[in-house]
Amino acid sequence: MTVDIDKTAGGPAGTPPPGPGAEAIKAIPVRHYGRYVSAAVAIALLAAVVFAFSQGKINWGAIPDYFFDDRVLTGMGKTLLITVLAMLIGVVGGIVLAVMRLSKNPVTSSISWFYIWFFRGTPVLVQLVVWFNLGLVFEYINLGPFYRDEWSDFMTPFLTALLGLGLNEAAYMAEICRAGLLAVDEGQTEAAHALGMSQAKTLRRIVVPQAMRVIVPPTGNEVINMLKTTSLVSVVQYAELFRVAQDIGQTSGAPAEMLFLAAAWYLLLTSVFSIGQYYLERHYARGSSRQLPPTPWQKVKTNMFALGRPKEGTA
Repeated sequence: MTVDIDKTAGGPAGTPPPGPGAEAIKAIPVRHYGRYVSAAVAIALLAAVVFAFSQGKINWGAIPDYFFDDRVLTGMGKTLLITVLAMLIGVVGGIVLAVMRLSKNPVTSSISWFYIWFFRGTPVLVQLVVWFNLGLVFEYINLGPFYRDEWSDFMTPFLTALLGLGLNEAAYMAEICRAGLLAVDEGQTEAAHALGMSQAKTLRRIVVPQAMRVIVPPTGNEVINMLKTTSLVSVVQYAELFRVAQDIGQTSGAPAEMLFLAAAWYLLLTSVFSIGQYYLERHYARGSSRQLPPTPWQKVKTNMFALGRPKEGTA
């Protein structure tokens, strides 16, 4: 069936055009009562938790008193130091292990597989304690004319924490790096080889920069996880943030309050790292997204300008 269109009227033939006093269509939004109920329940539960903590026998005033204590700040600095150095070992070791795992040499590939299997299969707390007690196996550390000392003097709490966390992280970073390298299309490597690039140069100039888009997001999560995992090194007597908070709690008579203080510092540090991770991911997404998502500050400015504009139809 054919419908004649009246070009002057803007509709089918015989249909009168809408007059100037025609009533506009009113769109009534759908009411989601389930959302209101769930929001009310969530707010009630949150209020109940806050009220329970406010009525507990906790001296909340002790937290601001020690929040910027010199010992706490020193412990926080050691936490950040061990986080950065352990992640540096993990990233470098992870890249090497990933390349070894993808190698066609069965020996290097098998060694990489065994390393990843071992360190991913044992708890990091067990690894820390083992490193700290390896003096039962190696009484002396002997590097020839360069260095020779007893294992107990060589394996300090700092070195134990660094090796225990860094070598364990390398196993996880190896799988992250391997996934990123495999995500790059093989045609990129073939094109680079056709241009005369060596395998090492192709990996450094072509493959790794493209793999960063896949590697960066989980690496950011690993950095945040490493920051929290540093609390485990308190078992080897390393005076990081958690260990210092425990010591202050025992001497001040406020052990629970100092745990809340440590938790507040961990939340603050992870928030800062999360912001850095967001902008780093945004930087490496430039090659894959036509339009980058707005930053939080850009969203705030857009909303502020939108509030200042007059609505359509108003003078």
